[in-house]
Amino acid sequence: MKKSLTILAAAAIALTGLAGTAYAQRDPAYAAARAAGQVGEKMDGYLGIVGTETPALTRIVTNINIQRREVYTENASSSGSTIEQFAFTSGCKAIARTVPGEKYQAPDGSWQTRTSAPPIRDSRCAGV
Repeated sequence: MKKSLTILAAAAIALTGLAGTAYAQRDPAYAAARAAGQVGEKMDGYLGIVGTETPALTRIVTNINIQRREVYTENASSSGSTIEQFAFTSGCKAIARTVPGEKYQAPDGSWQTRTSAPPIRDSRCAGV
């Protein structure tokens, strides 16, 4: 029964395009890096390193981005869009879901810290 629930939860996460984020949140190193503002959501749908790159941060970000790319590839083909289009839309959503204190990439490419105000998003994110 527990295995069935785990499989169903994994499928639900994959369908929403959040596999990389959801599974990574179980990793205390990822949670610590996100809370410390060392990683942030990029407009292209991938996670980025903010500031100084370390081997540990590179491993975390690379692992999450590989998982995200797999989900984007799967969902893009089934939705009739390109991987890049699906990833961008996912980036719009991920940036919108950031909470105060977390880092995200603004349309000009700069890293911003989320405040209580809505994040600055690309105009193409309207309605997403």
